[in-house]
Amino acid sequence: MGIFSCKNDDSPEPDTRMTELGRDYAIARRHRDRAAMNRIMREIGTDKDVTDLSDFRAGQESYDSIPPIPRRRNRRK
Repeated sequence: MGIFSCKNDDSPEPDTRMTELGRDYAIARRHRDRAAMNRIMREIGTDKDVTDLSDFRAGQESYDSIPPIPRRRNRRK
């Protein structure tokens, strides 16, 4: 192994717009915001450049990996 490593990485760069839309969709789903979920899905459906949804799913998974904050109601003792 030399000092300068030539790494051949032919993987395409992630689409940051699709990743952000995936995160926004996951946030809306967690907060049960149907209007935002439908708006995001319409935006993806009308975009002609969308051929691969892997970046969208990666954005969803990145937000879903964060555990929700547990809600405790009436915890006075």
